[in-house]
Amino acid sequence: MKYLVVQGLRLEYRDIPATLANRPVLLLLHEGLGCVAMWRQFPEKLAAATGCQVVVWSRAGYGASDPYPEPRTERYMHREALEALPDLIATLQIEKPLLVGHSDGASIALVFAGAFPEQTCGVVAMAPHEFVEQETLAGILAAKTAWTVTDWPQKLARYHRNAPQVFSDWCDTWLAADFRDWNIESYLPAIRCPLLAIQGEDDEYATMRQIEVIAEQVPGTELLKLANCGHSPQRDQENAVLAAIAGFVLRCRA
Repeated sequence: MKYLVVQGLRLEYRDIPATLANRPVLLLLHEGLGCVAMWRQFPEKLAAATGCQVVVWSRAGYGASDPYPEPRTERYMHREALEALPDLIATLQIEKPLLVGHSDGASIALVFAGAFPEQTCGVVAMAPHEFVEQETLAGILAAKTAWTVTDWPQKLARYHRNAPQVFSDWCDTWLAADFRDWNIESYLPAIRCPLLAIQGEDDEYATMRQIEVIAEQVPGTELLKLANCGHSPQRDQENAVLAAIAGFVLRCRA
């Protein structure tokens, strides 16, 4: 594992070299409970499928990265998209990355693409959120119960320095009253890059409305709706997702 410093914080990351020339750099943005290690072998498989350089890192507070520097607020994804991500891209000296985000990471990617349209080659948004649904809150409430009655804390502790903090930051923020009005739809009309939105039909945290809204506001958006797939398309339907992203990369190049 390697480390870089972004906004004074030491963040863990992995860098898989490209095998083909003239391909965009794929930046992977993890979910609200994720980190580098929780992507498992997906980054290597994605690099092999696309020929692209793949960079994956753990945001502050996740994995082996430094702790989040301040209390979590309802604007934490805005902060990541508008402040931390631009600095990380500059530190890595990447020009116009193609962002591949999952869940919270997908939302961060959409905000970045809307705020910095000229700096984004493309976006793959897997199970993104643009607004809070009742299904989201119900899923997180179920997760809160599971946290107390299963071995989930022990499993998550394999991946994070402070697993209880990671879980409470995610759970408590989404369930907070101030978060009910959280919405990033205003960033969508400004997106100019190609966009692929992927959603599982069995997503326990969202409905298809999340990606349909993207298609309504970003002309040319490609939608991939996957059967037998929950909130993690890259795990539940890995082959379909790899094939879709590989084709998308070629279309972005064209």
